[in-house]
Amino acid sequence: MNSQSTMIAIKGAAKSYDGGRTFAVRDMSLQIEAGEFVAIVGTSGSGKTSLLKLINRLIEPSKGVVEIEGEDVSALDPVLLRRRIGYVFQGVGLFPHLSVAQNIAITPKLLRWDSVRCASRVGELLDLVRLPRNIADRLPATLSGGQAQRIGVARALAAEPKIVLMDEPFGAVDQITRGALSRDYRELHERLGLTTIMVTHDVIEAVLLADRIAIVVGGEIVETGTPHALLSNSKHDYVRELMSLPRRQAERIGALSSKGAH
Repeated sequence: MNSQSTMIAIKGAAKSYDGGRTFAVRDMSLQIEAGEFVAIVGTSGSGKTSLLKLINRLIEPSKGVVEIEGEDVSALDPVLLRRRIGYVFQGVGLFPHLSVAQNIAITPKLLRWDSVRCASRVGELLDLVRLPRNIADRLPATLSGGQAQRIGVARALAAEPKIVLMDEPFGAVDQITRGALSRDYRELHERLGLTTIMVTHDVIEAVLLADRIAIVVGGEIVETGTPHALLSNSKHDYVRELMSLPRRQAERIGALSSKGAH
């Protein structure tokens, strides 16, 4: 890999919440290039969300280093760091007493953008996430789950970050809405030249969306690779079993389709 294009480098990172008796993250190393879409896949409690939080200093590593564009994040102001990284998570977390426009503009206002620039950015982002501009004055309680999740994406993109972190971002909506949100976000990722890290327990979602997948088991990354490489030639027993799920589903759907055609 070309180190000049490396956006995020995680080097031997570990995280213990109990003084070193147990570790949520164990000696994880991962290099993510500018413009990559990387999915972190693992079961609940595997350490994938802790890994995400190490990147924007919501938690601090017990050991190891996290770098963004070559800078050790421990040397950066954590508040300023978070303002340059978008964060999208399940449940959205919109402020219920603020309008859609006010929710989207939170980070730009913290960065002291003027009101004209903020209003212009809100309009751009509503267009970007395929929502009508007249939704701007509504409160979050009046939105559907899919609309609220789109506002969550718009809020994460508001201050024009290069990096977006996503924690189970589409898990709380129905399958059709989830598919539309996933496709639209992938299109935004490419159009805006983002570097995206998405945590998910859904291997099919990871295969369909990501350029590269990292499989996490027991706080460790056991294998990384492109979806094609992991589907065709995974080396770890757990990863082979995990990657067999999308293949089996595709084969079953293919069988049902051919059966219905006769």
